[in-house]
Amino acid sequence: MWDYSDKVREHFFNPRNSGPLTDANGIGDVGSIKCGDALRLMLKVNPESEIIEDAHFQTFGCGSAIASSSALTEMIKSKTLDQALQVSNQDIADYLDGLPPEKMHCSVMGREALHAAVANYRGEAWQDDHEEGDLVCKCFAIDAVMIEETIRGNHLKTMADVTNYTKAGGGCSACHEKIEDILIAVNGRLYSSDAPQKGKTAPVESPVKPKLTNYQRIRKIEETLEAIRPMLQRDHGDVTLVEVDGKKIYVALSGACQGCQMESATLGGIQQKLIEALGELLQVLPVGALATG
Repeated sequence: MWDYSDKVREHFFNPRNSGPLTDANGIGDVGSIKCGDALRLMLKVNPESEIIEDAHFQTFGCGSAIASSSALTEMIKSKTLDQALQVSNQDIADYLDGLPPEKMHCSVMGREALHAAVANYRGEAWQDDHEEGDLVCKCFAIDAVMIEETIRGNHLKTMADVTNYTKAGGGCSACHEKIEDILIAVNGRLYSSDAPQKGKTAPVESPVKPKLTNYQRIRKIEETLEAIRPMLQRDHGDVTLVEVDGKKIYVALSGACQGCQMESATLGGIQQKLIEALGELLQVLPVGALATG
């Protein structure tokens, strides 16, 4: 469904530095196998110079997660800890000649693992201990601090952006309103760097799509699904619109997409495309949910 660069494919099929690092003195664990992605980053740091002499990883996740982890270990070896901490998730994506927007969360996971491993080496508490009340996305255990930092660090503007970079909002959609609140709060304090005159800056405004009629809305949904279908058909799958019930869009997956292990990820990708196209919060569900709902 996604187009990958040659470099992503190379690091996926031939990952560097994969497997345990027996003499690691800095270990960072992020993600959760229950949520679909997990990464352990292991560092061997020279205590005198704080240079990273070796770095290994173990990843449970998709090809982009493996490629991002492989790239990260290559990027940080021979750097000091402080130099390594300057590596951003965008740097990881750039090293791989880009990642599909829907897979940017893999590079973010790499950055989080790096910070966790450095904190572990230094005996510091890593910022993974936020209060329960700060948990925004329960499906993927993503808290408000991570969402806000990712929005700021990558200049995100839309719900689809946040889901692509963090996975938050890609599950049941119950957290969409909270994510929208964070987007509004952060972007309301951001200012454009290309000031119009006399050093004054203009607030960055998120694009607002005009409200669609019911007919226009359904047509937009159909057009978006038609644009997605060729990507699914290349993988011997397909998608068909079944019903539109307010914010709930019911679709039927067929062929290789039906019942496969990646069905939920495919539905999540379709949901993100529709949110972006319609400019509203909605939920994409399999047709079976219509029968049981």
